[in-house]
Amino acid sequence: MSPSWLVIGLGNPGPRYDGTRHNVGADVVTELCLRAGEKLSPARRQQAELVCTRVSSAGLGVPAADAQAVTLMRSRTYMNESGIAVRKVASVAGITPDHLIVVHDEIDLDPGRLRLKKGGGDNGHNGLKSIRAHMRTGDFIRVRVGVGRPPGHQDPADWVLARVPARQRADMDVQVTLAADAVETIINQGLTAAQNRFNS
Repeated sequence: MSPSWLVIGLGNPGPRYDGTRHNVGADVVTELCLRAGEKLSPARRQQAELVCTRVSSAGLGVPAADAQAVTLMRSRTYMNESGIAVRKVASVAGITPDHLIVVHDEIDLDPGRLRLKKGGGDNGHNGLKSIRAHMRTGDFIRVRVGVGRPPGHQDPADWVLARVPARQRADMDVQVTLAADAVETIINQGLTAAQNRFNS
């Protein structure tokens, strides 16, 4: 079954970045893998960890008449080189930009908010910037997970690379679950239906 969708959760590789705000997109892909009962595996010469599964109205990994193939992906590059891996995986899998879903942190959204859209700029996000450069378009779907702006004069880079405090982790986990729901809804029902349900 040839994959028809590619979902990448943006983040940095390695345990140093686990649990950081910048890795919330990668956390969403991990959640999707759990739902599918699958594990990511390194893809040879693609600088990514991948799993191929299917999505249907019955759920992830469940065979059904309306099932669509999907590749779930985490890049093995750092955030600012995410586009290298995305371009390689998309090329091998035959994925067009309109079937690419990028899940990422968004400092211009308060924690607890999601925003789904297609196209647009990178808004200073190095992962999006890299993907736009290597795919030569920004016309892909984004699932933006709010992490808020840093307090005071803290550097935004330090903010997103910091781990989510334990007292806020439960709330972030709820957002990860909702973002995973949003990805499934985009594939099963379309972007407009997902926007109506999840945009906040």
